Amino acid sequence: MVTVEFAPALRRHVDCEPQQVSPGSLRDALEQALEAAPALAAYVFDDQRAVRKHVAVFVNRHLVQDRVRLDGRLEPGDRVLVVQALSGG
Repeated sequence: MVTVEFAPALRRHVDCEPQQVSPGSLRDALEQALEAAPALAAYVFDDQRAVRKHVAVFVNRHLVQDRVRLDGRLEPGDRVLVVQALSGG
């Protein structure tokens, strides 16, 4: 299984415990995990179903650059972390 976790900054809007989902594409994993908290999808995806600009997705601590296709393959044991991207100055 693949673990998908949403950081506390996102879970404060809609709580969602870490989810265990089937290996496959990153998009499939995110969609499966969001089935546990459908309202959280609006915080993660825009209206084109791309990852929002203020959200960052990491797979095994590596930042995912492609916010649109999300077709990277996940293997059993992989960990996905979805966080609110912060910026400041």
